[in-house]
Amino acid sequence: MRGMQDMLRQAQMMQKKMAATQEELKLREVEGTAGGGMVTVRATGGQQIVSVTIDKSVVEAGDVEMLQDLVLAAVSDALKKAKTMLEEEMGKITGGFKIPGMF
Repeated sequence: MRGMQDMLRQAQMMQKKMAATQEELKLREVEGTAGGGMVTVRATGGQQIVSVTIDKSVVEAGDVEMLQDLVLAAVSDALKKAKTMLEEEMGKITGGFKIPGMF
């Protein structure tokens, strides 16, 4: 019975660490780019887009489809990096053990 209580206590501690880490990651930002830096997107570890920067030359070119593709690629890059950051930080807590549905 003692072993089960210890295991539950450890699980609760891990859960608290994970919640705290998720909150911290909401404040950390990553940057995704496309077109050699013509479009830059910043996102938080909580997968929120916080800014989009577009180089004037892309707008002046007037190619709307290209601009759309660049924005989409930069957003995808930023969100991928945010997810990777989350997985790495959670992996430190769980010792690399992936818990389904957690991240």
